[in-house]
Amino acid sequence: MTMLIAIVKETEPDERRVAITPPTLAKLLRLGVTVAIETGAGQAAGFADAAYQGASIAASAADAVREADIVMTVRPAAPTLVAAMKPGAILLGFVEAPDHADLVSALRENRITALAMEKVPRISRAQAIDALSSQAALAGYYAPLLGAAHLPRILPMMTTAVGSLRAARVLVMGLGVAGLQALATAHRLGAVTSGYDVRPETAEQARSLGAKFVETGVDARAEGGYARPLTDVEHATVREALTRYIAEADLIVTTAAVPGRKAPRLIDRSQVLAMKPGSVIVDLAADSGGNVEGTLPGETVIVGPTTILAPRNVPSRLAEHASELYARNLLAMLGLLIEQGSLKLDMADEIVSAMRVRPDGADGDTTPGSAALTGEAA
Repeated sequence: MTMLIAIVKETEPDERRVAITPPTLAKLLRLGVTVAIETGAGQAAGFADAAYQGASIAASAADAVREADIVMTVRPAAPTLVAAMKPGAILLGFVEAPDHADLVSALRENRITALAMEKVPRISRAQAIDALSSQAALAGYYAPLLGAAHLPRILPMMTTAVGSLRAARVLVMGLGVAGLQALATAHRLGAVTSGYDVRPETAEQARSLGAKFVETGVDARAEGGYARPLTDVEHATVREALTRYIAEADLIVTTAAVPGRKAPRLIDRSQVLAMKPGSVIVDLAADSGGNVEGTLPGETVIVGPTTILAPRNVPSRLAEHASELYARNLLAMLGLLIEQGSLKLDMADEIVSAMRVRPDGADGDTTPGSAALTGEAA
């Protein structure tokens, strides 16, 4: 029988993305599979059912997934969706197991294999599958635009008949994919940019984007491309070096986050209070608690002279392009799972192994021979 892949409509209130787009569907069908899509799945991202040429349109999520071999989602699936899947099927999408114990239980009880997109390893052959990076790039682009819309001043220098206006100063803290994209966007908009990260190797990347790198003398590199927690002494050293840059900034974008952990504190209340009147902070780590003391995830607050914006699920605000990039990530992953129209699930593959979710939702691999519930949680 031909493999069936199912895509469902996302159910979280703030989620507009979809796991497949019409252009990607055409490439997916070339793998020799059939595709079922729940009606309205792409509507919030701007894709009508009629655009999905070659796929069958199911009246409900349950109808779409009932006979599916692979079900693809964006956000963690509802336990009811997992219950509607056939035993032995694969769930491919963000899982975030530590925050979704009910989902982990449903996967275990229904003998569903889960591959978590947030656990794609940071190795060269997995770059095309790295959904965290593709979505972070869009969030980084969006952050300076959002901040600029709330500033009482403009970003570029402007010369008028009555004099000149100076360029705004933008500080980006955390120079991963999102931070570097935020620096690039702010620079293109004409701001004077500075970047900071506890990983010194990011200095060259920041400078290549026209930004000054804030030197602190602290190196907190860790495995996997992330940063380790700072010691108390290191934190004091970094704080002293950054305080002046924070006070001088018109707009700050913070991006420091590690999947599955609480976001590190980068800016404290006293530093917020020392900023200039009308200054703005965009805290992109709101989904994991925020980098700024005073951040309220999902809300905009004013603390002293500063407006703190803490948008949640930023990629969803750019749903069309976010869906397009995410669908390409999934298509690259399916290239590892499908061969000539048939399922080829190699549990020994380093990418598949890293993405597998254990029956208890914890990090690590399953015992040999355990097919159900595979992967690492965020």
